[in-house]
Amino acid sequence: MPRITIEKDRCKGCQLCVKACPQRILDLSKELNVKGYFYAIVVDPSRCVGCMMCAITCPDVAIEIGPNGE
Repeated sequence: MPRITIEKDRCKGCQLCVKACPQRILDLSKELNVKGYFYAIVVDPSRCVGCMMCAITCPDVAIEIGPNGE
């Protein structure tokens, strides 16, 4: 299963990744990051198919996809 890493302090909570994910496994946190934004989180990593749509659409380059838990 692919591993999704979201650098929370780079995220500005624009929700583009949430809308782009075909599996609907991303959402915004209930906590604020250092910039004062609700940042993106992965709510169900087991359903990730590794399509990278979240990473591609992120304007802040805050999302990285690694293969098989790497």
